[in-house]
Amino acid sequence: MRIAILVEGATEKAFEPILRDFLESRLQQKMPKLKFIPYDGRIPKGEKLKRSVENLLTGKDVFNAVIALTDVYTGTNDFQDAAEAKAKMTDWVGNNPNFYPHAAQYDFEAWLLPYWSTIQKLAKSDKSAPSGLPEQVNHGKSPSHRIKEIFEIGKCQNSYSKIRDVKRILKNQDLMISVNQCPELKSFINTILSLCEVNLIQ
Repeated sequence: MRIAILVEGATEKAFEPILRDFLESRLQQKMPKLKFIPYDGRIPKGEKLKRSVENLLTGKDVFNAVIALTDVYTGTNDFQDAAEAKAKMTDWVGNNPNFYPHAAQYDFEAWLLPYWSTIQKLAKSDKSAPSGLPEQVNHGKSPSHRIKEIFEIGKCQNSYSKIRDVKRILKNQDLMISVNQCPELKSFINTILSLCEVNLIQ
């Protein structure tokens, strides 16, 4: 099984080894070949996305499935929420049974919020965690903004760096903690498990 995963950029690339470790512990011999394809900003939309997906499914280096993982926040107002992001990507690509759209609501950093105590330690700040479920944190301040804020007010004297800090926050963590609090993350991982024909996370 070969799966291409279209992602926006640095944060998701930093997440890749953590995701691989998590999947390998569940899939072992059924572990697929995953290829993360970053777009340095945002994944394509419209006809460009359709072409990218079709090329990956039919080209020389052919994949069995393509997953697209976008943030709801892309620097534009294309999507109001994860449901709309997934519906629009499906519409752009057309009726392709090997394409699986996914979205982080409101951005990838929502999936880091369950590890707030680690974020506090790294930032050297006791600022309390945002209230509510991680994927519902917004109110004018996206999850990435909240993490950036705690780093900048903390005593660590560093701003939040996606490439550096995603790995530090998730190091030695149990990804199931986030999976159980973040339905969009669970859905994304279950798509991979389903493609590998193993039991889904309930």
